[in-house]
Amino acid sequence: MKIRYNKKAMFTYILVTLVGFCFTGCHSKANNKNVNQTEVQTNTTSLPESSGNEVVFKDKNGKTISLSSLKGKVVFINFWATWCPPCIQEMPSIDKLKQSFYGKDDIIFLMVDVDNNIEKSTAFMEKKKYDLPVYVPASNIPSDYLGSAIPTTVILDKNGNMVTRIEGGRDYTNPEIIKVLNELIDNN
Repeated sequence: MKIRYNKKAMFTYILVTLVGFCFTGCHSKANNKNVNQTEVQTNTTSLPESSGNEVVFKDKNGKTISLSSLKGKVVFINFWATWCPPCIQEMPSIDKLKQSFYGKDDIIFLMVDVDNNIEKSTAFMEKKKYDLPVYVPASNIPSDYLGSAIPTTVILDKNGNMVTRIEGGRDYTNPEIIKVLNELIDNN
């Protein structure tokens, strides 16, 4: 017996499932002092108004990186935690996405552990053999970037403008995501 699938119905089912998954994603722990806990904003298309505060992240060696220093590059920021199931579920696809841009220096990936536990998150990446650079917040994170749910992914264009903000887990190997990132890289 051959089973036939209605592609439109399957797409709708998958889309509804992903949206539901997004809204039931993990919530940030309230004790994280470097993350602003404010209401989620959903239709952000540009960076928040400058408040004089620089958004800065720190790696396992204590080296800091500011978003303003990354102008001229497409920036993929994923806010996550090791205890968050949707974060863990999407991690292999983020690793594959990063690999698809190997050798391109116009894009940078920042995996930001919102729990500020760089040792634990680095050990997680090493155990899973992911080639994803781990950072922790070294400044306050604007609520336009991260509300109260993780995972949250923010993509900035080469001018530092927010192109998209995605809450909840995703499959980042989707060809459309790769196409959009390539278009951002190709834009001057």
